[in-house]
Amino acid sequence: MQSNIGSRAFQNARLQKKFKKEAEALLAAAYAAFGNGRRAEVEANCRRILQVLPDHFDALHLLGVCLSDAKRLDEAEQLLRAALTVNPRSANVHCDLGTVLFELKRYEDARVCQERAVALDPKFPMALTNLGNTVMHLGLAKDAIELHDRAIRLKPDYADAYCNRGMAELRLAQHEKAAQSFERALSLQPRHLEAIAGRGIANLELCNFEVAEAAFNQALALRPNSPRVLAQRARLHLVFHRLPEANADLDAALALSPRLELALRNKALVSLHLKHTTSAMATCKTLLEENPRSEVGLVLLGACLASLSEIDSALEHFDRAIEIKPDFEDAITHKIFTLDFLPTADFAVLQAARRYWWDAIGTTIAQRELPPRDLDPQRRLVVGYVSADFRKHSAGFTFLPVLRHHDRAAFEVICYSCSNREDEVTAEFRKLADGWVDATVLTDEALADRIVADKVDILVDLSGHSAGNRLRVFARKPAPIQVSAWGNPTGTGLPTIDYVLADPISIPQSARHLFAEKIYDLPCMLTAEPMPGLHRPELPMLRNGYVTFGVFNRIDKISDEVLVVWVKLLDAVAGSKIMIKHGALDDSGLRDALIGRFVERGIAADRIVCLGSTARDDHLRAYGDIDISLDPFPQNGGASTWESLHMGVPVVAKLGTTTSSRAAAAILKGIGLDDWVSDDAEGYVAIAERFARAPDSLAALRRELPARIEASAAGNGALYTQAVEAGYRQFWRDYGASQAK
Repeated sequence: MQSNIGSRAFQNARLQKKFKKEAEALLAAAYAAFGNGRRAEVEANCRRILQVLPDHFDALHLLGVCLSDAKRLDEAEQLLRAALTVNPRSANVHCDLGTVLFELKRYEDARVCQERAVALDPKFPMALTNLGNTVMHLGLAKDAIELHDRAIRLKPDYADAYCNRGMAELRLAQHEKAAQSFERALSLQPRHLEAIAGRGIANLELCNFEVAEAAFNQALALRPNSPRVLAQRARLHLVFHRLPEANADLDAALALSPRLELALRNKALVSLHLKHTTSAMATCKTLLEENPRSEVGLVLLGACLASLSEIDSALEHFDRAIEIKPDFEDAITHKIFTLDFLPTADFAVLQAARRYWWDAIGTTIAQRELPPRDLDPQRRLVVGYVSADFRKHSAGFTFLPVLRHHDRAAFEVICYSCSNREDEVTAEFRKLADGWVDATVLTDEALADRIVADKVDILVDLSGHSAGNRLRVFARKPAPIQVSAWGNPTGTGLPTIDYVLADPISIPQSARHLFAEKIYDLPCMLTAEPMPGLHRPELPMLRNGYVTFGVFNRIDKISDEVLVVWVKLLDAVAGSKIMIKHGALDDSGLRDALIGRFVERGIAADRIVCLGSTARDDHLRAYGDIDISLDPFPQNGGASTWESLHMGVPVVAKLGTTTSSRAAAAILKGIGLDDWVSDDAEGYVAIAERFARAPDSLAALRRELPARIEASAAGNGALYTQAVEAGYRQFWRDYGASQAK
């Protein structure tokens, strides 16, 4: 037996010795094939060598790299580890194995290999920049930039290193530097796909949208099937609210890479914009299966849950996202906005959440040193309004009257528009403004510069913590006086905002010490003006033979708390129906779920009328089919309350414990309808039931409501604006006095 084994070993040794020259030829052919992209030939030649010479270092290494390029990563790892067994001091193999482990998303393992490569060869540019990419994925973007810089010092014409540095700079929101890094990479290698895409991403962040779009299109011309670039171009489409185009790019990206996180994020976002909540939730769940710690995925799923009125669950998701990333602004803002829907929230809870935004975000932003101003208390003041809602939007309708009635001799008005969505209402805002600035093409820093250059005296935030806000600009304090009003005036938590415009009902004296801002009282926190010619004075119950209650609010305002009250009311008023109208009800899943919530509580489905999106005039005409509007709580209607009143339909409201849960009561009391406001749920039902049983009184009120509104300081646009301007003038006098000290 021993002699047979020895004989075989001797024969194998002779075969290997004889094969070495053939192996050299096969290896040379393999290298040539690799250089020309002929992977099958590379594999065939290397495997032929390894059949005879299983420890052939170069064949193991080359085949490992070839399979890595072919994304056969598990096989590549085995081969490269085998090569390291033969030569453990090969920096190249450690570097290549690190690349494979990086592709497998085993970043800590990749880091170990790449650090070993650098230790073996400190002047190895590829190993340095690859290590930089790995540590960036481990959350160490600053360390990554240092590594890329080391690679560039060793190889100043290294396009990959410049591109990789740009990606790390994007992670740190150093968008200008990133753009410069990508341009440097492209000066060295003009068709560098990743650098072209990086140019697009950096310029998208810098609001250079034309440059960004050209870059994404160029990248896709070079590689039409790049899922990452398609997903980035979808982000650009979203900026311009080009939802069909965004959807098309995202569908194409997901067809190529079904679990690409960026594409899944934006697909969910597009679905939410389209009010396809059911689809958005399915996408979010896929995203979180792929990455359970995706803070973006958690926020998007939370937003879906909030739209379904699952407020507690939504807030849990936002809190989980904040736990993962404490300064994640999107999660903080969503939490702030959603807390307004929480029945147990009060002023203290809401203002604490706003203070958290300031502590996590605002304190990191440097404030401006402003040049001296002319403090003449009577001079014409420059007032700047910042909003993403200068259009057909409920918020826009609440501040449109102020712009219509401003005293142009006393105030110069500049609008800073933060949305690309425009319509005929936008055209009216443009006409009313003395100056119009498209702020969508300006970063926060650039917008602050523009406001300073425009010498704005009083800068007014019209968004609060709602979508499209530019609170980061207000954190920079680019104007001497800053005010929050109308769009979402529930307090911002920013000590750089001096005033919130409100009223004694919306923010009672007992809660004012909790706000970062001073409270200045108007006749009402919100106002609005009617659409002429749409009021229908006849009472629907007189022609129908039954009472129709109406809710023309977002369905996420329909809390379980208010639903129970509405069910009691429907039980109390025999034969009555409730009409609910909101664009989200175009989604059959949401519509069925809403009706189901009533049916579960004993209300027949045929008593629930659901209406979806319509043109604005048709939306307002639908009030002609409503006898009494029901205000939701804890999140009240604002613009919708005014709409109902202008159409002659009175509103039942309940006073709550937060600004947004007292808004409707403030409007009703502002026009003298105190008897339509209750302190509790029982009183709410009693008010609605009492007026439902008094058709003559209800018909008379329906006829006289428009005139009553016009006579009030809360509803008369001219009178209301005079109160606003008196406030502005007082703010300026107080500022002048403070500067004179």
